[in-house]
Amino acid sequence: MLTLHQHPFELLEQQLRAAERPAAERVPAAEVHETDDAYVIALELPGVDKTSIDVKATDRSLVINAERRQPSPDGSSPVAKQASLISEFRYGTWSRSFRFPGGINRESLQAHYRDGLLTVTAPKAQNLTTVQVQVEG
Repeated sequence: MLTLHQHPFELLEQQLRAAERPAAERVPAAEVHETDDAYVIALELPGVDKTSIDVKATDRSLVINAERRQPSPDGSSPVAKQASLISEFRYGTWSRSFRFPGGINRESLQAHYRDGLLTVTAPKAQNLTTVQVQVEG
């Protein structure tokens, strides 16, 4: 909303400055929730093809990689047929890592992608092993 003291192009200038931010500031937004049985991660990935999403897990961490590809110049996309006056879309590869306070069951991971939102459910590991070490003296 413009006020009497704002320059009419101030909003456009703010958007252009935002576009110049380093790539590290452009990582997908995420939410991580913990339930009694699992960790649930939701990651915004608008415009990403499902086949470009890669989810990997270790005992206590999760790494999600994705790529948003630019429309091909052959005209197969309606966006590619038009000349861009302003482009704020982010193309390229993103990666996010999440480390959990407890172990996760890697074999039971579930990932769902719908409407630009990736939801990964990482069940908590039920078998926590403890090792006792005999102290010799």
